Amino acid sequence: MPDYLKFIEQINRKTGINLSLYKEAQMRRRLTSLYDKKGFANFEEFFFALDQDRDLLNEFLDRMTINVSEFYRNAKRWEVLQNKIFPKLLQSKKTLKIWSAACSTGEEPYTIAMVLGNHIPMSQISILATDLDENAIQRAKAAIYPERSLAEVPEESKNKYFNKQGTFYEVKNEIKNTVTFKKHNLLNDTYEQNFDLIVCRNVMIYFTEEAKDQIYTNFGNSLKKDGILFVGSTEQIFNPQRYGLETEDTFFYRKI
Repeated sequence: MPDYLKFIEQINRKTGINLSLYKEAQMRRRLTSLYDKKGFANFEEFFFALDQDRDLLNEFLDRMTINVSEFYRNAKRWEVLQNKIFPKLLQSKKTLKIWSAACSTGEEPYTIAMVLGNHIPMSQISILATDLDENAIQRAKAAIYPERSLAEVPEESKNKYFNKQGTFYEVKNEIKNTVTFKKHNLLNDTYEQNFDLIVCRNVMIYFTEEAKDQIYTNFGNSLKKDGILFVGSTEQIFNPQRYGLETEDTFFYRKI
């Protein structure tokens, strides 16, 4: 145990990432399997190698973050966004300020653009998409995905918004151009303000209760009045009032 605690401190100093805010059993298991695979005996040896080798450090950061994503994940929730949430948000304005937080490899912000494109022209859509993992951001910018990532995409949207390249699909430029990608650490970095919609799905399950509380507080503060927070299907918030929110629909919360 002490070698893991020391490793956490060293990583925090080197990268600014605080591993103690992630659930310990999951994180230790993931990182132990990585250093075993690389032939290291313990966390001390592993950190020494990470400190010397940039490629290994990038691989470590990749393993530490969880890049599992697909377009229209949990499709019924996206229907609620399209048919209920967006029409309500657009009642009083023509453009929306939107943040896809912990966006992984980009499927989520591109899906937001496709859904919002049913209501307003693509030229009026601007989405901020952030993630901790620079490798994931580079893959998101490339916007080329295997067929399995599109399993939930409606056929009409697949034809309209993707170019097929062999067994892969590339997101068309009109969708790519709606999204700006940036690196952002939900646990350390400052949050922009006055969002109409924040989407953060299927990442909170990896954090401790203390970290979740901090992030939800920050999200609540970052939304403008009547703005919406959209969370993942295993991440229902049971005390939204604590964060200045109230339930708008299942997994959607409105800023009071």
